[in-house]
Amino acid sequence: MGRSKQPEQTLESIIDASAELFSKKGYEQTSIQDILDITKLSKGGLYHHFKSKDEILEAVMQKRVEYVNDRFLTIIENTKGKNAKETLKKILYQLGTDVETHSLDKAITTQIDPHFVVSGLQSCMKQDAPIVCKLIEEGIKDGSLQTTQPALCSEVFLILLNYWANPILFGRNYSDTEKRLNYLQFVMCQLGLDVIDDNLITAILKAYAE
Repeated sequence: MGRSKQPEQTLESIIDASAELFSKKGYEQTSIQDILDITKLSKGGLYHHFKSKDEILEAVMQKRVEYVNDRFLTIIENTKGKNAKETLKKILYQLGTDVETHSLDKAITTQIDPHFVVSGLQSCMKQDAPIVCKLIEEGIKDGSLQTTQPALCSEVFLILLNYWANPILFGRNYSDTEKRLNYLQFVMCQLGLDVIDDNLITAILKAYAE
């Protein structure tokens, strides 16, 4: 039984080591030899799992998607506030300050693949938006939120937060990111979804800056 797990453990070791190197050195500056040095694998051992560095990057990207999806569902299931608005704010704070997510983002920052972005956007609309929509509907019922069109509002909110305001996708600096998060806060207040406060903005900026 122990031997059957070894290939999977080796695979994870390669992905984790590569993500760390991509984050610290950048994708272009990381060589296959760098990965071999950390994992202590032979070239044959590495190429048994991946044919190229590009394939490793794809695996790092996929891990990011899977991790964020799992993390999102876990937080949703285990977070409760005094009302739906407070619950949503707590969820956003935990997601926005998640160290592993930001670490993986930094690992892929210089090699964002359009397919990866589109796939993430589709997943966001199909999986995440309905969950946020449900919370917004609960907020409307308990009086903590005064927005309309919860399904559309949840989609707009997630697109702006996860993509438009994301500095990784556009290579924005701290100041530009801060401006967009502040404007997003203003826009969502106008829509009646005032769930972005100053503490969340500060925490997100700190997480991206680290």
